[in-house]
Amino acid sequence: MFKKILIILGLISLIFIFGFWAENQIKINKVNVNEVRELIKSPTPSVKDEIREKAKVAKVIDGDTIELDDNRKVRYIGINSFEMNDKRKGTKCLAEKATEANRKLVENKEIEMEKDISETDKYGRLLRYVWVGEIMVNEELIREGWAESSSFPPDIKYQERFRIEQIKAELNKVGIWGDICQ
Repeated sequence: MFKKILIILGLISLIFIFGFWAENQIKINKVNVNEVRELIKSPTPSVKDEIREKAKVAKVIDGDTIELDDNRKVRYIGINSFEMNDKRKGTKCLAEKATEANRKLVENKEIEMEKDISETDKYGRLLRYVWVGEIMVNEELIREGWAESSSFPPDIKYQERFRIEQIKAELNKVGIWGDICQ
């Protein structure tokens, strides 16, 4: 008898939970026609609509850091490359190659910087996505295999794009994923 009561109470609970869930699904799926009309009227934001700061690169510090002509330092968001002061065998070569690739992309060029969430890192460097024309430097360094995708929330706006480019670079064995410094 006690088992039957427990089973009945369990079934009633499941019915109640399902009913509550279904009611919320209906509320979630209701569409406000006026909101939809407004969305259709407003243009879809593009990358060009992002607020970007223009600057000139004075020098390249390494594969993921630059210095601007006003002496501010900028750390690229979402990527990491080997450090020039790394003493491990083979990493100095990779760091030099990454630095050179970064230099070819940005040194003495006009750039545009796009902020994500954070303003600076713990060293006071600006955290930015850097663009030269239509090329996002952060992404290009990953694509060429000179940096790896590295996620530091909350700055993750383009992280999925970066992860895809890293997978391609690994599969194609370019840059750090190849045997360039063997």
